[in-house]
This record gives sequence, structure tokens and C-alpha cells, in this order.
Amino acid sequence: MSSDNEFIRRFTHWDASSMNATGAWAERRRLAKAMREVIARLVEIDAPEEDLAEAANALERYSKRLFEYPKGAKYEGWAETAVSGDAAAFFDHSPLIGLANPLSPPISLVADRDNMTVEGRAVFGSAFEGPPACVHGGFISAAFDEVLGFVNSLTGNPGMTARLTIDYKRPTPLHTNLHFKAQLDRVDGRKTYASGKVFADDRLTATAEALFLSVGAEKLSDLYMEGQERDRETELFDDE
Repeated sequence: MSSDNEFIRRFTHWDASSMNATGAWAERRRLAKAMREVIARLVEIDAPEEDLAEAANALERYSKRLFEYPKGAKYEGWAETAVSGDAAAFFDHSPLIGLANPLSPPISLVADRDNMTVEGRAVFGSAFEGPPACVHGGFISAAFDEVLGFVNSLTGNPGMTARLTIDYKRPTPLHTNLHFKAQLDRVDGRKTYASGKVFADDRLTATAEALFLSVGAEKLSDLYMEGQERDRETELFDDE
């Protein structure tokens, strides 16, 4: 594991959720927040056709405008916590914790490095509905993957999920404060074992166990480069 000073340096650099965003970064977060609110309300409301058409026309215009801009070349870290090493990876583009990603609930995470535990808090709105008035089980699974992945990151062994087992105790309600609790169980060579629970207010709704396999930075770099190559091929195909 890195030294304490190195951990603090990386934590400070990557904990974007606690940093004051400015300029384009702030506006990106603002736009993502507005988009989350639109997504949440769209699945709830019974708006008249003309209002829906007006909104769709405006969004289609802006969508076309976005395609005029090149993809950003700056890539800061990974989009999930499990592969981030010993840094607290609150990456803004994460689909689960990213403040600049409209798909994100988002989940807020806090780590206790001394005890190797992580707590997460989130509220899932109507866009995440599965059973009536309850969170889709797939999103609960994804949330556990992120929270337990953060536990894995605290070991300093970047890795990927090899196995994730969810035990659904009862339906998890929408529009409710959810509290995830996760802990490191043990490390065995390349294998990291973690477990967790989620509570809706004070009621236990699900538990999880996960196995992560550490992978080297070279492998992660290879995955990134492969993704960049696919993007270039897609751009060339679009230009034809």
C-alpha cells in the first residue's frame, strides 16, 4: 500500500465530490443535475402533448449541438472505485457516483481507512423503479458493486469484480434515504473479499458479498487504450 502521504495526496486530488467546481466543470455538474431532475420527473408526470413536444424539440436541438464538439482528451482516472488503487475515486463521470453524470443517483461515499469500511448514502427516484414503488434490483446490485468496490480500493490493490452475490431481504423503497455499509473481510493474494448491507431508513433490505481480483496498472492501461482505439474507429466510420 502507498505511504500515508501518498494516499492523502491522491485522496485530495481525486475526491472531486468535495471540491468546489468552477467554470465549465461547475456548469457540467449543473447540467447533469438538471438532466437528472428531468429524467426523474419525466417518468412521473402526465404532461400535455404540446409541452412534451416542446421539450423534446429543445433537447434534440441541444443533442445535435453537442455532437459538434470533440471528445475531451483529458481522462482522469477510472469511472469506478474498484480499480482506483488506494485513492477515493469519486469520479465525476461515474454512472453511480458521478456528479457530472445524469445517470448517477448519485451515491455519496465516505471511507474509514483505519477500519477498512465504507458507508454510502443515496436516494433512488422513480427513474430507478422495478417493483411498484421500489428500486429495481439491478440498481441495488450495481450500487453494491460500487460501494464494495470502494472497500477494495482501500487495500491499494486495483481490481475488478469477479463475483457479486446479492441476498434481497425485502423490496427497497424509492424516494427513501438508503444507507449502505460495507467492510473488508479479508485479502488472499490477488483476491479481496468484502461484504455489505443496505438499509432503507432503519430496515435492512439487502446484503451482499463480493470477490475482487487485483489487476495491474498495465492491464487497466491496455483497456483504456483499446477503448480509445474503438472511439477512433467509430469516428472514422461516422465520417464516411
